[in-house]
Amino acid sequence: MAYLDNLRTFVRVYELGSMSAAGRDLRISAAVTSARIGQLEAHLGVRLFQRTTRSLAPTEQGRSFYEGARAVLERLEEAEAMVSEITETPRGVIHLAAPLGLGRRLIAPEARGFAEAYPQIELRLRLSDRSVDLAAEAIDVSFFLGHPADSDLKIRHIATCARVLCAAPDYVARRGMPEDGAALLRDGHDCLNLRFPGATEFRWTLQTPEGPRRFAVAGRLECDDGDVLTDWALDGAGIVLKPVFEVAGHLAEGRLVPVARATPPLPVQMACLYQHRRWQDPKTRLFMDHMSGRLSAALRAAETRAAAAL
Repeated sequence: MAYLDNLRTFVRVYELGSMSAAGRDLRISAAVTSARIGQLEAHLGVRLFQRTTRSLAPTEQGRSFYEGARAVLERLEEAEAMVSEITETPRGVIHLAAPLGLGRRLIAPEARGFAEAYPQIELRLRLSDRSVDLAAEAIDVSFFLGHPADSDLKIRHIATCARVLCAAPDYVARRGMPEDGAALLRDGHDCLNLRFPGATEFRWTLQTPEGPRRFAVAGRLECDDGDVLTDWALDGAGIVLKPVFEVAGHLAEGRLVPVARATPPLPVQMACLYQHRRWQDPKTRLFMDHMSGRLSAALRAAETRAAAAL
């Protein structure tokens, strides 16, 4: 097993570009990570990485070896999955990713239930509103809201999420109640925007009597963490566009109120991305079958809670 551990460590160092990042990912110390790479290099008789105090880069031999090492580990995963399916005892690790709001409110609670039902499966969940590279970060399943551009990945639709424009009653009292999307622009309302990598402007697509229309909204506050936007909205700093499930409690209890009701936001899909080969793994299929129905039910329950306010 030592050689396989060395291979796994090499692959993660190569993919993450850092000994320390790979160590954190594998839950081993930086010293162990470095020792495993050293053992592998000694076995192969070549340098796999060029190291300096500030950088680490694969050598030509390292780049060549990576493809073969990755293929070996993938075949091993497939073999382990076949054995797991035959024995009907799912086991192993599933790496998950999700946006912060979705992950905290829906994915994490339901994932905990799955872990209790299948104690031989480990779940490792990463929450971030940034985009995730499934291959580079070794993610098995990535949940998302919207429509991803990467057509090389498989998509499994889970549910359709209602969305709402909302603000604190204090904000509405100070700035007035915008009736529609045009009022957001005309009256110079402060819109709280989620910053995506590479974004240069913000557009909210709203349903108007003439059909969907994109409004180029503006505001003085933006962040790459959706929960920070919710906190700002609760503090009266502006208007936020949110999936209803993320703010259902605030709406039901009156801490946030819907605005621009004449032009509501379009709903958004909740779905997951996965690499095709990952779907051959029975534990991944089992996880998604378990999660899909429960996520849909949790989403509907949250939206029902907020229905009176909407």
